[in-house]
Amino acid sequence: MPNGFERSGHTKHVEFKTLPGGMYAVYPFYDTIDKFVLAYQNVFSLWLPNSEYDADDRPCLEFCMNDPAKDKEGKCKVDLYIPVKKTR
Repeated sequence: MPNGFERSGHTKHVEFKTLPGGMYAVYPFYDTIDKFVLAYQNVFSLWLPNSEYDADDRPCLEFCMNDPAKDKEGKCKVDLYIPVKKTR
């Protein structure tokens, strides 16, 4: 957690977990939310099979980088983190 973060004020609405570390492939997405499924499709059906990596069994992470309601094009900006491991 970031330095100075007070957990006590957030425990009513937020669940805290420690995630295992490792490599992640980052897929930046910027489009309308209805097309977000394409980000996952691109990573898992196009990029991964043609890379030197396999998907790992850790959770995928999605970091929302903007508020689509305030975006001038109404799009969402999301960094999608896919857990990966080197192909054997």
